Amino acid sequence: MILAIDIGNTNIVVGCCEEKKILLMERLTTNHTATALEYAISLKAILELSGVDKKDINGAIISSVVPSVTYTVRTAVKKLIGVDALVIGPGIKTGLSIKTDNPAQLGSDLVVDAVAGIQEYGAPLVIFDLGTATTVSVINKEKEYLGGMILPGMMISLNAMVSGTSQLPKISLEKPKKLIGTNTIDCMKSGILYGTASSMDGIIDRIRDEIGDVTVVATGGLAGTIVPLCRNKVILDDELLIKGLMIIYNKNI
Repeated sequence: MILAIDIGNTNIVVGCCEEKKILLMERLTTNHTATALEYAISLKAILELSGVDKKDINGAIISSVVPSVTYTVRTAVKKLIGVDALVIGPGIKTGLSIKTDNPAQLGSDLVVDAVAGIQEYGAPLVIFDLGTATTVSVINKEKEYLGGMILPGMMISLNAMVSGTSQLPKISLEKPKKLIGTNTIDCMKSGILYGTASSMDGIIDRIRDEIGDVTVVATGGLAGTIVPLCRNKVILDDELLIKGLMIIYNKNI
């Protein structure tokens, strides 16, 4: 069994995989000041609550876009299960052909998403990862990573709007009853949610104008809220990152 961890700016996704089966997937809040022991306790609690015996875990892999937390979590994994986790980065085989100006700058989460997306859905492919930032990855029919886009995430946009105005309240991101809001809260919900969905639809249409028809996949913590609002067909895959980490782990053992 393999422990797979993706460290994002807001959340840490924790998964356990056995062969091609994902046994658990949970989220932790990314805490930049937590110690290795504190992270080890959190990981131990996730395993126990999910009925997974840590003695059954014989390997681990980590992707991270938060370098200051990577070492802490890797140390926590060592404390908990006694193995040195692989960390996505230089020297790790991914099998992904990256055609950007500087491949070394590509975030490890985008690499992992792309590896899983190509294996699961083929190419050409567009992947939306809706997290702290919304990222767009474009893979051509030759399975080459061409590049993409980075947009402010929904929570960043919402928090910026609330903090920059005098009368707009903090709200939860849930679908409003109708598109045209009739009160402040529903207007905000509609603007953020349908605005994001419309942005995704527009980007998909423009990418298709440039490279032709593509399969579209969405992942990330907020994807499940937005995908049903899109007019284009978008495949929702919450487990894409964990799948990608498992694929890369198997390439490196």
